[in-house]
Amino acid sequence: MADHKPLYRWSLQDAVTHNEVQDWRDSYRENCDCARAIERAIADQYHDNILENGTKDIIDRYGFDRVNWVLANTLQEKAHDGRFSQENKRWAKGFYIPRDDVRWHFCVESHPGLTDLFVNQAREAWQKLGLFEPQSCISEKDGEIDYKGRLLVLKPTVLKESYRTSENQLFVAEGGFGCSPNSRGRKVFGKFLIDGEETNFNRDDFFGIIKDECIPEWAAEKLAELEPPDQDESKGIIMGGM
Repeated sequence: MADHKPLYRWSLQDAVTHNEVQDWRDSYRENCDCARAIERAIADQYHDNILENGTKDIIDRYGFDRVNWVLANTLQEKAHDGRFSQENKRWAKGFYIPRDDVRWHFCVESHPGLTDLFVNQAREAWQKLGLFEPQSCISEKDGEIDYKGRLLVLKPTVLKESYRTSENQLFVAEGGFGCSPNSRGRKVFGKFLIDGEETNFNRDDFFGIIKDECIPEWAAEKLAELEPPDQDESKGIIMGGM
């Protein structure tokens, strides 16, 4: 899968503050282009009262992140319209999209009923990736969970789309101030479970600790290899459940 143009997730004001205006502008233009492409896809794929699935070409061209962003933005901007399903509106609310004055420029302006069907198709394509979601993880419980020695789940958006698989979401936390819920430091150091590659992420990059019942068989076997049978539990990797 080819890399796509980066999606800038922050406001124009943030971009000015951090000297990232060109990044914001490039992403804004791509958002608008994506919205217009979705409108053309809907027009081309609607025949005989049926909307054929035209999401693949759009997702291949712009990537899941931008397609979801543009669709969520559309539903947020048109939340008053009863022709969008409540389920899709709830899905759209899960995206933080800055309240820039120009965000209406990348709303999809196709018929709301057809746009809603397109959202269904895009969400179905996302589900087929088989990624871990927040419900696969233990609740943060008001930020009281220590991540050290736990098997964590990365948010999919942290990974490049070409590496966006459930296997690559699993990360063993080994240390760093970010493991502690009350620390000012945010870095969590550790390694990917799938191949042992060592790196670090911010605490906010994770959904949380995976639940025991959601740990795949291959991951359980990997964890068993990392922890010798006679090792004290306090020094080894703790499984997801508490």
